[in-house]
Amino acid sequence: MHKILTLNKIAECGIEKFPKENFAVSPDEKNPDGIILRSYAMEEKDLTKSLLAVGRAGAGTNNIPVDKCTEKGIVVFNTPGANANAVKELVVAGLLLSSRRVVEGIDWVRGLAGQEGIPKLVEKGKADFAGPEILGKKLGVFGLGATGGRVANACAALGMEVIGFDPYLSPDAAWSLSPSVRKAAGEDALYAECDYLSIHAPATDETKHKFGAAFFAKCKKGVRIMNFSRAELFDNDALKAAISDGTVACYVTDFPTDDLVGFDKVIAIPHLAASTPESEDNCAAMAAEQLREYLLYGNIKNSVNFPDNSLFYGGLRRVCVLALDGPGLAGEITAFFANKGIKMENVSIKSRGGYAYAIIETSGDCADFASGLESVGAVIRARVL
Repeated sequence: MHKILTLNKIAECGIEKFPKENFAVSPDEKNPDGIILRSYAMEEKDLTKSLLAVGRAGAGTNNIPVDKCTEKGIVVFNTPGANANAVKELVVAGLLLSSRRVVEGIDWVRGLAGQEGIPKLVEKGKADFAGPEILGKKLGVFGLGATGGRVANACAALGMEVIGFDPYLSPDAAWSLSPSVRKAAGEDALYAECDYLSIHAPATDETKHKFGAAFFAKCKKGVRIMNFSRAELFDNDALKAAISDGTVACYVTDFPTDDLVGFDKVIAIPHLAASTPESEDNCAAMAAEQLREYLLYGNIKNSVNFPDNSLFYGGLRRVCVLALDGPGLAGEITAFFANKGIKMENVSIKSRGGYAYAIIETSGDCADFASGLESVGAVIRARVL
């Protein structure tokens, strides 16, 4: 029986993905095999010896100590694309809010409460909130993954001239783009020619404050920027300077911070991009399915710290090995099985980012192999299913 700890309220459609005959799911489990969570901050939480995997019902994993998990052989999953439509919708709303000054206008009208002759006041004052249409304007999309690609397609359908840039664009993502989405000549060219920018990038050590003074110096005057990725991507001091000198006409973010709330020409939304019942259901179901597949069958899909690897389960015994990648790894594993006199029926080894994951199927008796394999060279963790 696998034990699953829930660290946030998880949609019931996700909980239902764990068969009751194989899983016990509880918010009080002390020694879980798996954890499923949304935004709970795990940094201070003990990583118990029993823990095999963590499933994040969402795309970002900055609330999970991924490096510590990797060292202990704990697979961390996320759910890319599960909330992409929800985020896309709010980005499109943000584009319109940034242009048409709807938020400012609503706030102004609310301030008229209690006065007489409001219709006349509105007709007299509405000119202060005029703003340009998005039709025919240039939108630059930085990052064309699950969400950025949808934003590009939706805005192209609305009549915008869409230009995209993504140095890591996958073939599948490229195929899903509208033919009218144009590839930028380069990252700097994207910033220089676009009236609007939508940023879609992960928050990492490499991308922290990527969008700072040097970035704003390359932007077209009066650009309107959408940040529905992460607050850490932007240097807020440089952003405020760019707003003050007119480089940025409006900044729309889903991540309010102390220094931006109330700042002129900043529209701060309370992290609502993925806050839809459909998105929460999609993320919960996807995270649960990935945890279930790994715990029961050793299959990995959408891991952020180990390579994806899977084999169709046909009933044979499985040995799963997480390890540092290296040229001798396959030979060491093969030699281990040979020394035990066990034939490997099916083998799949994948590597990524300095780590490797092997699934070995055998009809032999290998119930006690885990501890022995963990003493082999670069092996971090092994288990037998």
